[in-house]
Order: sequence, then structure tokens, then C-alpha cells
Amino acid sequence: MTLGRLGLTADQERTYRHLLRGRGLPESPTRATRAVVAELRALGLLHDDLTAVAPAEAVEKLVRQRLSDALHQLAGLSTVWEVLQDLGEEQRAGRPVEPVEVLESYDAGRRIRELLLREPGELLSAWGRPGREPIETASVEANLVAVHRVLVSPEAMEDPRQADDMRRDAALGVSHRVFPRPFGPLVIVNRSVAYTAMDDGFVLQIRHATLAGFLAEVFDQAWDLGHEITEAPFSPIERRVLQALTCHDTDDTAARSINVSVRKFRSHVAAVMDRLGARTRFQAALAAKEKGWL
Repeated sequence: MTLGRLGLTADQERTYRHLLRGRGLPESPTRATRAVVAELRALGLLHDDLTAVAPAEAVEKLVRQRLSDALHQLAGLSTVWEVLQDLGEEQRAGRPVEPVEVLESYDAGRRIRELLLREPGELLSAWGRPGREPIETASVEANLVAVHRVLVSPEAMEDPRQADDMRRDAALGVSHRVFPRPFGPLVIVNRSVAYTAMDDGFVLQIRHATLAGFLAEVFDQAWDLGHEITEAPFSPIERRVLQALTCHDTDDTAARSINVSVRKFRSHVAAVMDRLGARTRFQAALAAKEKGWL
């Protein structure tokens, strides 16, 4: 696997691997080489003496940075929701905004079905909170949707009824993933029309192709960071245990930080290591971060 998948450029990876083999820098490095070395130091992949950090530590740092970058980008969605809310208010106040329309929830569901009747294709959905879906899509026949992907929150998976509904839908060909941060509510039809639920129960329809396409791209990024519902996310106490592992050097201090006994803490650690197939605690914490469970 190349480190490019974790965000390194070809020059950065080449230099890191070179230093990892202990070969050192040339006596008179070029300006480009010095620039790459500075970038690697900023990423935490080189020590002060310009030797390479260990591979496990380097991968952990890169994974942390990738997750941080992705979550930062997704956090920008809050601005998008605010813009959509404002547009909806303008529409209801009588100032026409052509690409945007405020709908009742049932009307939004009807329009989604009509769009797919005219052009069967892709349906993307994201539910930010557990409970009833705020944008109705149940009336859409499975044969109208070639690709149906749904993002849900970890809290939704802790609701047995909703988890059962998702597993039933999965048997009909719907793909689900759990995303660790609130996302949505959102429905996108064929990457050209988007729907988002407003706080007052109404639904905003966005027919602006560029904005709908942008939301679809953000959905794709969140999808890549999510995990399948067959991979059950950890319980709140297990997530706290894993977080404590990354912040404390000993079991005693880690257990005290989450108010459990050392024996109970070690029992949780053993359980999550077994579920992740990890041989060490570091591997368990790294695997949980890669899945977005921390």
C-alpha cells in the first residue's frame, strides 16, 4: 500500500521511506528536498534529528490527520444547512427563489417517487438522529432505485426498532453505513435534486444541480468514512475505554479517568481487542480510529 492513500505526496513518501531505511539526507540537499523534509516534520513523521519515526507511529499520525481533515470538511455542512434554512424562509415570505421550494413532508415523499418514476437511478439518504425518518421515502419501489445508500448515526443503531428496520431494508438491497457524527437529514435523487428537513417539520427541495451535486459529493466522503451496520459500533462505555487507551499510559490512570475498576477496564479492553482482531492495544485504538468509531 502506498502512503498516498493516507495523504502523502509521492515526494513526501519517497523521502520518508529513504530516511526510514537510515540512509540520511545528502550533504547538500536541494531546495525541493529541504521543502519536503519541512513538510514531513510538520506532519510529525520526522524527529528533530531528521530520522524517520517508526512506521506504526507514522501511520497513526496520518490516519489522525485524514480523519481530522475529513471531519473538518463535513463540519462545513452546518453552513450549508443554515443557507438552506434561509432560502426556505425567503420562499415562504413571498420572495421567489427559483431552485428552492418548501414542501410538506408527505409532498416531498411523493415528489421523490415521481422523480424516480421518470428516471430510475440513485437515492442517497442521511438521517442525523434516531427516530422516524423526517423525509418520507418508504413509498419508493425497490425497482426504481438501482443504488440506494443510507447513512445513519450510532444513536440510531442503539434503537432496536430502527436497527431492525435497517436490517430488513438491507435484505431488499438497501446499503447502510453508520457515520460517527450527526449528518443530515438529507435525501438526494440522482445527484440532481436534494431534500433536507427543516426544524419546523417542513422539507426544503433544492433543484439547483450544482448544490445538489456538492451535497452528493459530501455524502460520498461521509460514506467512505462510515462502516457497515454488520460491524456493530461500540457501546458508549467501550468508546470511552478506547479513548482512555489513547490518552493514558497505565491501566490504573485510564480506569480512573472513566470511573471504572481496573479489572472492569481490562475486561472491556480484552473484549474490544477481540472484536477488532487486534493483537495489541495500539492496534485496537488505531483500528477504531480508522473505522471512525472514536
